Amino acid sequence: MENFENQKFCQSCAMPMTEELFGTNADGSKNEDYCMYCFKDGEFTSDMTMEEMIDFCSEKMVEVHPEMNIEEASKMMNEVFPQLKRWAKD
Repeated sequence: MENFENQKFCQSCAMPMTEELFGTNADGSKNEDYCMYCFKDGEFTSDMTMEEMIDFCSEKMVEVHPEMNIEEASKMMNEVFPQLKRWAKD
């Protein structure tokens, strides 16, 4: 992946983001931490646990990457998600 260091990832679902995918804060400004699918108008769009998010995203990952199976996607996300801002334990 070129330019990986500058790539932003949603801190809720780990989706790679470009500016047009940024979520919005309550004042309508862009939020660079979360994508538009996870964060809108200053609030998360769904109230789910990290495990529910992993299940949801694993299915999406397999749709986008058919070479990957659901177990591989889930394993990868179980490693990544606890490090994301939304799910990290202080």
